Amino acid sequence: MRIKAPGLIDIHSHLRDPGFEYKEDIQSGSLAALTGGYTTIVCMANTSPVLDTPERIRAQIKRFETLPARLCQAAAATIGQQGRELTDFAALKSAGAAAISDDGQAILDAKVMYDALQAAKAVGLPLMTHSEDARIPGRGAAAEEYMVARDLTLAKYADAPVHIQHVTTAKSADLIRQAKRGGTAVTCETCAHYFMFTEDLRRVKGAIAKVFPPLRTQRDVEAIIEALADGTIDIIATDHAPHSREEKARDWDSAPGGMIGLETTFAASLTALYHSGALTLPQLLAKFTDNPRELLGLPKTDDYIEFDSDEEWTLTEADIKSKSSNSPFIGITFRGRIKETVCVK
Repeated sequence: MRIKAPGLIDIHSHLRDPGFEYKEDIQSGSLAALTGGYTTIVCMANTSPVLDTPERIRAQIKRFETLPARLCQAAAATIGQQGRELTDFAALKSAGAAAISDDGQAILDAKVMYDALQAAKAVGLPLMTHSEDARIPGRGAAAEEYMVARDLTLAKYADAPVHIQHVTTAKSADLIRQAKRGGTAVTCETCAHYFMFTEDLRRVKGAIAKVFPPLRTQRDVEAIIEALADGTIDIIATDHAPHSREEKARDWDSAPGGMIGLETTFAASLTALYHSGALTLPQLLAKFTDNPRELLGLPKTDDYIEFDSDEEWTLTEADIKSKSSNSPFIGITFRGRIKETVCVK
């Protein structure tokens, strides 16, 4: 069945530009986004140089003007994403930043995180946090869960909203569920690979399966789907993270973490969530449209997509418009396909 819907919004993409254009650039990232049904995407700030000053934000947004997709820019929460000294949130907002995030790095210092929550609230920008402590061996479930618990506690104490990125475990989802019931102003996201795959993918795909936070257990996958269904998880994001073929060909320990996702996330979600009966189509679409728009405070646009909710297709490397092809979805058959994406700028 062919369906028309608003253009999709991704609040969490890494377009690697400036500094790592061999992996992706804003032009190729825009084409990948449109292929996957996204008309608006928010780019993370972990570029080189880090986008942590008003001047860099303005220059980046100027570059976005001629692109075929609608790109927004998140600004770093701390200088150099070093987790020590806050950037000037008010100046960054005036320069056009759509959100504040040190994604790729956790803000490990609780006082800095508390101050960031208060500063983001004061200027009216969402603070999107990478709640994971990479110092814990293997970046196991505890590395995420205790940081989620900490950030929820700090948000409640600061009486400030927080957005928790890439939720992966049953315990994290339950902590957020309880916090919402208790009145904490928290929103959160997950990604398609966290409800499509388990940690067993490593045996099949090697370093292509390496992602931060890591893939989890089947129990966690089921809990993430449940949290999407009951509204605990508000948004499905891509965490689009391109890497070169050579980088992902390294052994597990030295390969970088990350997967591309702009071209597959919506199709994967239709397949795993809608066709399984876990979510209705309106519930699913809200996690790609209304909920991210509300978080970012974006106006409605005339952007739209048309998709066939039933078409079956298998992803090949030739289908990928991104510069990188580090996708565990290559060879996967989806049910549901984007047919047209229109960004009205």
